[in-house]
Amino acid sequence: MCLPIQYALTYPQRLGGIAKRLRLEEIGKLTFEKPNPGVFRALGLAYEVARTGGTAAVVFNAANEAAVGEFLASRIKFVSIVELIEHCLNKHEVKKHLCLEELLEADAWARKEVSSIAYSV
Repeated sequence: MCLPIQYALTYPQRLGGIAKRLRLEEIGKLTFEKPNPGVFRALGLAYEVARTGGTAAVVFNAANEAAVGEFLASRIKFVSIVELIEHCLNKHEVKKHLCLEELLEADAWARKEVSSIAYSV
C-alpha cells in the first residue's frame, strides 16, 4: 500500500519510490489460475460486499484494518483476520441510503466490534 498512498499524497507529481521498478522482461513467464475460494476466503467476502453495496464495504474495510492491527500487535493469529471480517459482515445491518455520518458510524462500529471480540478468536 505504500506506493498507492505515496501516489495519492504527491498527486499530480510522482516521487521516486523505494520499491524496485517492475520489469516484466526480467520475470519471464507469468501464469494465472482461477483463485480457490476455499483458500482465499476474503475474496468471496469481497465479491459479496460488492453485490450487497451500502455500508457493507465500509464494514469490510474497517474490520480488515482493525483485524490487521490486532494481528500486528500479536493479539490474534493471521487466519483470524478473515474470521473477524466475516463476523462483522454477518452481524452488521447494511444501510443502503447513505450519508457521511452513517458511513462513519459503520466504520466505528466495525472497529469496536473487532476489538471487543478479537481476544476470543
